[in-house]
Amino acid sequence: MYEPTSRARRLQPRIEERFLSGAREATRFFVQKSNVHLALERLVDRLTKLEIPYAIVGALSLNAYGYQRTTSDVDVLVRREGLDAFKEAHLGRGYVEKFPGSKGLRDATQNIEIDVLITGDYPGDGKRKPIAFPDPAEVAERGERFALLPLPTLLELKLASGMTAPHRLRDLADVLELVRINELDEELAGSLHPYVREKYRELWQAAQVEGEE
Repeated sequence: MYEPTSRARRLQPRIEERFLSGAREATRFFVQKSNVHLALERLVDRLTKLEIPYAIVGALSLNAYGYQRTTSDVDVLVRREGLDAFKEAHLGRGYVEKFPGSKGLRDATQNIEIDVLITGDYPGDGKRKPIAFPDPAEVAERGERFALLPLPTLLELKLASGMTAPHRLRDLADVLELVRINELDEELAGSLHPYVREKYRELWQAAQVEGEE
């Protein structure tokens, strides 16, 4: 049995406070009261009013497919002209660029970053590859409140990203969790782009390993 001693190291107050702050934010996130959710709703409202095709992607979209993930920003896919139209309407009116001329924005009201992905650009390392970010007007599925990418498209993008960018390995971990949580079939690989099929099969196999209880 563990018994604390006087030699036990104390947790630094700043680290303990970060832990508590993260726990509080996670609670707000999952009851949809966080600044991220408020920024999401503001962004979607403005995109909809401007009739700009979009899809919410990134960690927020994973929650729609059963994988609960917190995040500190909003990822959105738009066309280049959609981003230009949004900037013209809202820069200086609650939104600022991360730096002059950047794709990325910041919701100044909620202090939340908006990571913008552009149709035709490439996931992961950004270099040309068989898979590019699609046109949300063609592929996004729209509900009553939000537009999201279908799960197979999201899987393809995450696979292509994690395969080509060492700093994006979390995307491969996301695919593994989506396979596990949704009990996806190995045969789904046949409907994915050939570029990512083998990596999907590899992660599918990994997802079949039972963790320790």
